[in-house]
Amino acid sequence: MSSTPISVTEAKSRPCADEALFVRHAGNPILSRKDWPYPVNSVFNAAATVLADGDTLLLCRVEDRRGLSHLCAARSTNGIDDWRIDSQPTLLPQPKEYPEEIWGIEDPRITYVPELKQYAVAYTSFSKGGPGVSLALTKDFKSFERYGVIMPPEDKDAALLPRKIGSYWAMIHRPVTTLGAHMWISYSPDLRHWGRHKVMLEARRGGWWDANKIGLCSPPIETERGWLVLYHGVRQTASGSIYRLGLALFDIDRPDVCLQRGDSWMFGPEALYERGGDVSDVVFPCGQTIGADGDSIHLYYGAADSCMALATGSIRCLLSWLDLNSPPNSHGNS
Repeated sequence: MSSTPISVTEAKSRPCADEALFVRHAGNPILSRKDWPYPVNSVFNAAATVLADGDTLLLCRVEDRRGLSHLCAARSTNGIDDWRIDSQPTLLPQPKEYPEEIWGIEDPRITYVPELKQYAVAYTSFSKGGPGVSLALTKDFKSFERYGVIMPPEDKDAALLPRKIGSYWAMIHRPVTTLGAHMWISYSPDLRHWGRHKVMLEARRGGWWDANKIGLCSPPIETERGWLVLYHGVRQTASGSIYRLGLALFDIDRPDVCLQRGDSWMFGPEALYERGGDVSDVVFPCGQTIGADGDSIHLYYGAADSCMALATGSIRCLLSWLDLNSPPNSHGNS
């Protein structure tokens, strides 16, 4: 739960592999609809955190057989298997009180906020006007203080930074505007009123793997060199969309300033459970946990909008890859 910057120079981790930055768990998928204690269509795009007792919690997007989504928690001692799943939905849409949730709630990201001693859950609320960003706070993932919509449609892919930048909270999100689908950052004095909106990373143009549409994946990782951000890019092809992952690094005190951006994608759909499903050719992480060594990563990702999978990696290796794969003076606008 700590927001202490990761010391990549002191971390003890395996040598960086030349081929893969993230290694898929041999037992993937780790969660699917067959594991659920009540009938559902699919389980995917889970937020992740490590609780005070050491358990890993995944807050999964669960799509019911109507096509509407809610959130349900699964807990594990080792973050890999023997998941204990809530017998009923953990966070359901409440369209009477929050009409913006009329068609479900989706794709959460969890940030533990030491100053508040609570977890902030940013999630997509699916309204008649389209997807928007909603926020809730919780101490135990049993009761939640809902803030309602904080970023109106069309907006999604949001996560709160774990600490204030100056005297303001900061949130990364992905509005769709006439300029396209780019990543923005906004600031708030109280988590309710948001302003100082600014583009932080643009989708590239033309034939790039991340042209036209990008968005935040899991919450940013605070390192000694800056905020390390995994983001998704969407490639449009003749047979459909492909969702793959890229890397960028942002200034620690000015997180709207991109310091480095990788040219190529570094993780994409390859396994059968990623290539085929309700939405084929998708890897989509909404959460990760960091090991006790301060370097190892458990990356939890939705595969083909149908199940949950796990891949392991290293912060140090991600930063090394970024050094080798971002051109001099790389930045967020291309």
